[in-house]
Amino acid sequence: MSELQVIIQWISELLSDYLYLGVFLAALIETIIPPIPTMAVFPTAGYIASQNGLGLGEVFLLGIVGGIGASIGSSVIYFIALKLGRAALLKYLERVKVSEKKLERVEKWFQKYGDKAVLFGRMVPVFREMISVPAGLLKMRIQKFLIYTFVGSCAWSITMIIIGYYFGIATFDII
Repeated sequence: MSELQVIIQWISELLSDYLYLGVFLAALIETIIPPIPTMAVFPTAGYIASQNGLGLGEVFLLGIVGGIGASIGSSVIYFIALKLGRAALLKYLERVKVSEKKLERVEKWFQKYGDKAVLFGRMVPVFREMISVPAGLLKMRIQKFLIYTFVGSCAWSITMIIIGYYFGIATFDII
């Protein structure tokens, strides 16, 4: 079993045992540690919610909890980027398999679309984990960052949880 499979198995157990807390922690962790796939968290939580008979309101709340966890994780990355700068970040990003080329693409996207890149970036796989870096490096206003991050994170997590809920997708069964 690969390291990624072990992490996904742990996340699925966390979600099964502590659904709301599990979604919060898994969203927080998957945002800070990019190799953890977001698709291993939210659709699986939706699937587990459907198996436990949760209603649509509870599923929506579950998505908000996931959005809060992802927002906190994104804020950690934002502050790290803000305080450390580009050179120090590149050393860390290389360790988690994010190249300078990927960072440059995200920075260009951020510069092209401005602050709203954070809102939309939180809903795009790969960019969602990275968009906090240019926001911090380019010193985006923290109030805008938090609002756009929260709204985008909630939209993403609610959508992915609903997909898992209605279509019965358990990501750990797929991977």
